[in-house]
Amino acid sequence: MAARSKARKRALDILFEADQRGVNASTLLAERLTAPGDGPPLNPYAAELVEGVVAHWGEINELLTTYSHGWTVDRMPGVDRAILRLGAWEVVWNDEVPDPVAISEAVELATALSTHESPSFVNGLLARVAEVKPTLV
Repeated sequence: MAARSKARKRALDILFEADQRGVNASTLLAERLTAPGDGPPLNPYAAELVEGVVAHWGEINELLTTYSHGWTVDRMPGVDRAILRLGAWEVVWNDEVPDPVAISEAVELATALSTHESPSFVNGLLARVAEVKPTLV
């Protein structure tokens, strides 16, 4: 697995855990950076992903709700929420990662970690976000 793919997985873990525990993802990230525990050290890109998602939290949630056709962010499975938030941040705010790569990586995470329907949902929603991206920024 490539370094950025591993970083995405670690960022996903932090975002998902923060969501499930009801804590701020920035706070959890800070804890992981200062006391990493038993896991491997956090890749700087994992921290960048979490910080980026947190910085644009409201905008990302609004995008996901707007383009998910009847699904609120709260109704989505927790792991899908975290994957979509990561993917949306990479698509809209990270110019270093091509949109198709960000979408593909998100679909891979959904395939490995979520429901049978999740990969196509993640792909469709992030593709729509990429499509409307020129009107967003």
